[in-house]
Formats: sequence, structure tokens, C-alpha cells
Amino acid sequence: MTTTAMSMCKVIFYEDRDFKGRSYECTSDCADMSPYMSRCHSCRVESGCFMMYDHPNYMGNQYFFRRGDYTDYMSMFGMSDCIRSCRMIPMHRGSFRMRIYERENFMGQMYKMMDDCDNIMDRYHMSHCQSCHVMDGHWLMYEQPQYRGKMSYFRPGEYKSFRDMGGMRFTSMRRINDSFY
Repeated sequence: MTTTAMSMCKVIFYEDRDFKGRSYECTSDCADMSPYMSRCHSCRVESGCFMMYDHPNYMGNQYFFRRGDYTDYMSMFGMSDCIRSCRMIPMHRGSFRMRIYERENFMGQMYKMMDDCDNIMDRYHMSHCQSCHVMDGHWLMYEQPQYRGKMSYFRPGEYKSFRDMGGMRFTSMRRINDSFY
């Protein structure tokens, strides 16, 4: 990742709601926020996009934050715990390509995707996918159609089994593109 891409993402975390209390500024991934602040109840994403996690080391529930003010994100997203780690999502310019598979280990029916899909059952007659290979771009995958429910962030790589990711079943996918930044 280039320095220019990294400097394009910036989030400021605050201990209390409404941007009060101690703050911590972040421009890259942070696996554990506890050395910087004991809690986090609001944040301001000044630029870029981030995945936030309610456990350290990018574990637990995932939440997508793009540029904006989140005065009380716990109420907004129905979170039961505050942010404990975050991952910067680099801006991707170019094509988006992903292969989704009906079964684990890239088995069963395979479909190539290059754009958003609000319901894989309607488009591909698949009830869900259980593995994927992201070739280009960054994607959000959701457990319910129409981009609803729990989500997970996928960057380029091979994902042989979603069982390793808490057993989620994904039924809609969306590219993280310029419209989010």
C-alpha cells in the first residue's frame, strides 16, 4: 500500500458519546485499542473507510464505517460492546472480481461476480455460498438479502470455508468502491 493511500484514511475515536473524553487518532490498522483508551463510544471518520470490531485482533462482530460522524454508534448499530480494534480499507481503483462457490473448498457450483448482488438466490439460484476467492477489490458480504444482517469484510485472497468465520452464510455482496469514500 502506498503512503498516499494510507494517509487518505483517518478516524478519531473518543471515550465518550458526542466526541467527549480522551481521543485517539488512527490512520491505519489497530489490532488493540486498549493501550490508547479504556473505552470508545463515539468516533469521527474524517476520510476513508474502516471495519470496526468489538473484540481485539479483528475478532467478533464487524461494522462498516465510512466518512461521517458517529456520536453514539453503539445505539446506531445495536452494538452491545464498544470498538476494540479497527482495520483500514484501502481505496481500490480498477475492476472488482470474485468467485463464489456453493460449497467449502471451492466445490460445487461456481459463479463469477464483478458487481453488487443483492440476492444470490434470485441471481444464481443458490441459497448461500460457503467459500470464495476474491481476486480484485474489497467486498462486504451480508448474511441476509438486500445487504442486511451481519456482515464480513473480504479483501483479496482465498476463503476456503466460512465455517472458520463463525459459520456465517452469506446471501448478498457489495463492492466497497468510490461511492463509500
